[in-house]
Amino acid sequence: LITASTPMNRRQFIATSALAVAAVPFTTGFREDATDVLIVGGGTGGVAAALAAARRGARVIMTEETDWIGGQLTSQAVPPDENPWIETMGGTASYQAFRTGVRDYYRQHYPLTGAAYRADTLNPGACGVSAICHEPHAALAVLEAMLAPYVSSGQVRIWRETVPVAATTDGDRVTSVTLQHRPTSETMEVAAPFVLDATELGDLLPMTDTAFVVGAEAQAETGELHALPVADPTNVQALTWCFALSYHPGETHTIDRPTDYAFWRDFVPDLTPPWPGKLLSLTYSNPATLEPRTLDFDPRPGAQTERFNLWAYRQLIAPGLFDDGRPGVSLINWPQNDYLLGDLISASPEQRAEYERQAQQLGLSLCYWLQTEAPRPDGKQGWPGLQLRGDLLGTRHGLAKAPYVRESRRIRARFTVTEAQVGLAMRMAETGLPEGEVAATVFEDSVGIGSYRIDLHPSTRGDNYIDFPSLPFQIPLGALVPQRMRNLLPACKNLGVTHITNGCYRLHPVEWNIGEAAGALAAFCIAQQTDPHAVYERAAVQGDFQRQLQRDGVRTAWTHPTLKPR
Repeated sequence: LITASTPMNRRQFIATSALAVAAVPFTTGFREDATDVLIVGGGTGGVAAALAAARRGARVIMTEETDWIGGQLTSQAVPPDENPWIETMGGTASYQAFRTGVRDYYRQHYPLTGAAYRADTLNPGACGVSAICHEPHAALAVLEAMLAPYVSSGQVRIWRETVPVAATTDGDRVTSVTLQHRPTSETMEVAAPFVLDATELGDLLPMTDTAFVVGAEAQAETGELHALPVADPTNVQALTWCFALSYHPGETHTIDRPTDYAFWRDFVPDLTPPWPGKLLSLTYSNPATLEPRTLDFDPRPGAQTERFNLWAYRQLIAPGLFDDGRPGVSLINWPQNDYLLGDLISASPEQRAEYERQAQQLGLSLCYWLQTEAPRPDGKQGWPGLQLRGDLLGTRHGLAKAPYVRESRRIRARFTVTEAQVGLAMRMAETGLPEGEVAATVFEDSVGIGSYRIDLHPSTRGDNYIDFPSLPFQIPLGALVPQRMRNLLPACKNLGVTHITNGCYRLHPVEWNIGEAAGALAAFCIAQQTDPHAVYERAAVQGDFQRQLQRDGVRTAWTHPTLKPR
């Protein structure tokens, strides 16, 4: 390349080299086509599953659709949605280690003020949604570091930009999964005693003929107070294409007017009960009451607003915590960029590409609206100093690498969690106990805990918010065990829950716990030469597995089961 006489010659040399590389299968360095545990999907649950399985000595191959592992925490750019007890008893030890790692990452690499550096509960964004809002790349660095010892030894192999395209089965077992490396289109068939589906949409379930449910069940089927009268498999929560903004007073960073801006500027969601007006507005439906609610938006440091300031809601960087005068950064994951016009699960590949394009256009349109038309406290319109920060999210288009998907296919499990087990109103009615004394159903086969409101965003079939309190809950082992398949496990939000209870089982620490339990279960079954059905059905074996989880720092019960509902 140094002696190439012209840029054309240099490009030819590079092209020839690229062709030589492309001729080598993407699995170079991964010589065997078998492993102990194949985890398809490298999101929050997939990473936790890989850590748990490797901790127990299993060999792991984990795939990831993008080039960033971590899912919600990284490629989807969603700051953690957590319970109020997450600092002490509200998550697994490994999830809490991740959170500690994020704080240490900022202490080691960022110019924090003295007070921020010393804070035990450092929150880089000082945000309103979590006790630890942070930039996605910080989460990526910590997750990579947590996996690094296993990757270095060869025990864990991570295949990025890789998706499942087919699977083979023999009766009630998955025998192999065919994976495709997107950049090269090369494929590899991988066999494994245990296969975990940690994909965002439950992609392996139809490929493996695993029975599943998608969308909304009918009330007659689940008996849930908030279920719909008629089942609708295309009724799923909106997806959101998140983006990050920084604010630079006196500067202009307005993006080019998006192609579909006119459509989204005037778009009024057709929902029941009705949405209060245009989607691109600071007025939206209060999730709990569905009454119109107007918020403020002011990105200026230290701004005092009459109402809640949306800028602070998912702020990633709070300038006052840093010594170098850096601008504030906020992650935009609001009702205003929820995409309602199609669901990815039932879509054809062509439809999915179009829905994703439209969702990206909605995100860019919201950005442009904030820069040019959003109402300001001073009576003006727009904040041209807002800068789209794709550099913080690893993209050129400015948005997150992947859409935030709230709902996927769900296995038909040996046990399905319904609102009757975790919803406040239904538990009060069933037990006759008042709020403050009532607790969620106790599952003797618990493999973890979680807590979050049952929070369903507006749906692709016209439902407005479904949002109501739930009780701190457990994750039953039966919800991880498919009715028939013996060696396939769910490792994220595709476990045995309903459209309704997915609303509280889908958030970061719960997805991590689901993945951790699935990875540990696969390794346990390999060591004990058994399968998940036997662990579920045999009390003694189940007890052995639960004790192993507890030794690894997985809490299987709430210390105080009547904690305040969310």
